[in-house]
Amino acid sequence: MFKKQEEGGSFKEVETIIGPSVKVKGNFNGQGNIIVEGIIEGGLKTDGNVLIGDSAKITANVEAQEMRIGGEVNGNVKAKGYLEITSTAQILGDIECSALSVEKGAIINGKCTMGGIANGKSKETEE
Repeated sequence: MFKKQEEGGSFKEVETIIGPSVKVKGNFNGQGNIIVEGIIEGGLKTDGNVLIGDSAKITANVEAQEMRIGGEVNGNVKAKGYLEITSTAQILGDIECSALSVEKGAIINGKCTMGGIANGKSKETEE
């Protein structure tokens, strides 16, 4: 998904951009793709995808279809699909996703649940 963004793919259809000079307090709910470069305090939830830029600072639980995190997140992260954590990311909270990529240098303090476990099934119960 995010590789396509660089080629003009799915993030071409961004519904909301929270710029570097913007601070949002409260719960932010949406349906489409969201890019965050600023500050969010509260909650962030969308049915679309979320891109959290390198300079973003989020004190909230974040939930989306797919995510790319490059900034600071102080809260739990839930991606129904793919989660990409870049080398500049700092996450203080639990992570839940179906597939995960973590670049060298990223900081994660919390537990990670992924794959079949995120759906309430472990590999042992599937066999």
